[in-house]
Formats: sequence, C-alpha cells, structure tokens
Amino acid sequence: MNKSLLIIFIKNPELGKVKTRLAKDVGDESALEVYLKLLEHTRCVTKEVPVERDLYYSSFIEKDDQWAKKYFTKFLQEEGTLGYKMEKAFEKGFERGYKSICIIGSDCYDLNVDILNQAFEALKSKDSVIGPAFDGGYYLLGMNKLHTSLFRQKKWSTSSVFGDTIEDLESNNVTYTILPKLRDIDTQEDLKNYTSLIK
Repeated sequence: MNKSLLIIFIKNPELGKVKTRLAKDVGDESALEVYLKLLEHTRCVTKEVPVERDLYYSSFIEKDDQWAKKYFTKFLQEEGTLGYKMEKAFEKGFERGYKSICIIGSDCYDLNVDILNQAFEALKSKDSVIGPAFDGGYYLLGMNKLHTSLFRQKKWSTSSVFGDTIEDLESNNVTYTILPKLRDIDTQEDLKNYTSLIK
C-alpha cells in the first residue's frame, strides 16, 4: 500500500450549481463549461502523482464518469460545513492507514504535478503543508496526523482562512511548509488571465 493519499473534493457538475459567483457575470452555462475544464485539468494532473487518490463528490457518486476507478476511489462528502467535510475525509484516510494526506479542491488551474509532489515531499520533514490562494484561502492542505483545530471555528470561503489556519498551526506547535501562492477561479476577475478556459 502506498502510504500517501491525495483527497480531491469536487462538486457534481450540474447546471446552476457550480461556480455560482462566476455565473452571476457569465451565466450558468458558461460557468459550467469553465468548471468542466477545471475538473478535466484536476483529473489529468492528479493521475500523474505517485500516490493513492480519494475522490469526494458533493451530492452523489458518479460511477461511470471520466474519473476512472483505476485511479480514483470514490466517496461522498459528509453533510455539514466545509471544515467538517474535510476533517471527516482526513479522518477516514488516517483510519485506513495512510501516513501522509493532502487535500485539494478543483478550482485551481495553475495546480500542477510538481506542486503536488512538492507537497508530499514537504511532509517528509514537516508536520503539515499548506498552499495559499490569492483570495486568502488555501488550495491545498496536508498533514501527517489529524489536527482537528484546522477545520474548526473558521469562516469558510473568506479571506481569513489561510491566516487563521497558520495561527492554529503555530499555536499548536505544528511545523509547516508553505507552497507557492496560486489563484482559485471563482469570479470573472479570476478568469480573465485564463483565456483557454473561455470560449
């Protein structure tokens, strides 16, 4: 068994239910097209990382989509806050015997194989790793054991998440590595630098 695990959180790609902030400016159909391209990018990148992969769907498990069972073990996200969902996914991974676990979403078009490899490499010498996003959140979080404080008492989807998480790490004496800052694509402003995602 590979002792490293990559958890991928995605939303089921349904019209009107993904990229809602972006959809306010570009419409539901265009927002869905952008999200499908983000999913494809995430799928292609994560397949190349030499770790096990758990894929967590937001609403229901798609058995026959493009996320092949050969590469991805499929689960359903728990009900509750984003923090609760992530905590439970990490908990499940550690219970199954994994020694280092990272989690990502599917909103970052700049995420690549090198950064993911860098994250798992960092966990060989540090307790945790985090990838900050330009919006004040993070696109990746990794750890070698479950630190529940990182998932609690956060204002999710706000600009304070990264800073609050660093505070938690430091107050609990958890060592960490910070990865390069990348951009999540949530708004039309985020999208303007990514012409390949636009028709």
